Amino acid sequence: MKRWHVLTGVSLATIVVVGAVVADVFPRELAPIERIDQASFSSDQIDLGENLSLLGDCAACHKPAGSQGMSGGVPLPTPFGTIYSTNITPDVATGIGSWSHEAFVRAMREGVDRRGNHLYPAFPYDHFAAVTDEDLDALYQYLMSQDPIASAPVANTLRFPFSFRPILAGWKLMFHRQNAFVPDPDFTEEENRGAYLAETLGHCSACHSPRNIFGAVKKSAYLAGGMAEGWLIPPLGAASIAPVGWDIDDYADYLFDGWSERHGIAGGPMTSVVDNLHDADEDDVFAIAAWLAKITPAVDPAEREARATEIALLDLPESFDFTFPGQTVPDTVLAGGQVFKTNCLKCHKERSAKGQPISLGLTYAVNAPAPTNLFNAVLKGIEPPLGSSTRRMQPISLSAEDLASVAGFVRWRFSDKPAWSDMNAAAKAAVEHVKDH
Repeated sequence: MKRWHVLTGVSLATIVVVGAVVADVFPRELAPIERIDQASFSSDQIDLGENLSLLGDCAACHKPAGSQGMSGGVPLPTPFGTIYSTNITPDVATGIGSWSHEAFVRAMREGVDRRGNHLYPAFPYDHFAAVTDEDLDALYQYLMSQDPIASAPVANTLRFPFSFRPILAGWKLMFHRQNAFVPDPDFTEEENRGAYLAETLGHCSACHSPRNIFGAVKKSAYLAGGMAEGWLIPPLGAASIAPVGWDIDDYADYLFDGWSERHGIAGGPMTSVVDNLHDADEDDVFAIAAWLAKITPAVDPAEREARATEIALLDLPESFDFTFPGQTVPDTVLAGGQVFKTNCLKCHKERSAKGQPISLGLTYAVNAPAPTNLFNAVLKGIEPPLGSSTRRMQPISLSAEDLASVAGFVRWRFSDKPAWSDMNAAAKAAVEHVKDH
């Protein structure tokens, strides 16, 4: 691991040298404004900006728990250390109250703050760069019309050389392009609207795509799944591994309410996304669903229903004794079955009502390449999105041994995927992480 950091540090240092020659390593400071000219703002633009902030999930990163505004200080864990979000309320001393429209646009498109500091791409300006002038203006008017909140910035805790901001000039040279959004001629107007919102302010591929060692989105693995805030983020579209294919109704249900009858509930970082979409313009949310449906291979409805029925047959009645007569079952799986019977079966049983959870076999957590999300759901529970407020899962306190065994059982029973490897070590790490936090 240390060798990886050394190699990465050398690579980043090389980027800085190259960037110093051809890139703007030390951008100029932009003059502060003395006051915000709200007389020039329009209510329509402010409303549009509010809707865009919801579609962009701004509050997830900039609004700390218990705050009435986006005053920053939210920790954003990365492989390079922890970055803390900034105050984007119009407070002059600690927020963006002294920022001109020019300074705001530069931050959104170039990733440079008013004082000339490079911004880390945890603030996804590599997506925001393609936002239209009109939308950026609306977002600026909305943010500048909010109540100012004084909240001093929290210092990032990044290891060297990642803490040396000028290296970001080289990062941008390699990975950042300020290209406008180009509509796809094969898409309808609605689908293109959805694509624009998803790939600019929505920055969907920032989480749903893997990243390289420099923290940049891998363009070659677009929407192939990623990692964020300790959760595996599922692949989308053609890369989806969902046992039952998604259609436009599934996407619409999931985006509006955070719940799909064929795929389950939104959890982890996705909860805040759908909570914001819950209050966003319905036409815009449906446009994103239409875009997702467009890039997802179509599945015959009868085939979908047959597959869902097949998976539902794996559910177990409450009276099941977990002996599996006639089957050769590893002892670890049998042990996991007993943990499941004691802790899980009362909810995850043979389905008899729509209010119950869906079959575990339909969920990404059970079909994912690692048990990360399943561990999170068990140990942390699931706080449901606004649109599905009754679908709460309480956390379950398990030992690392029981967590590993029940996860092994669930994977064996409800998925046709191979068993997860290194389960004991992963379960131990998950239990220790919950204890520490």
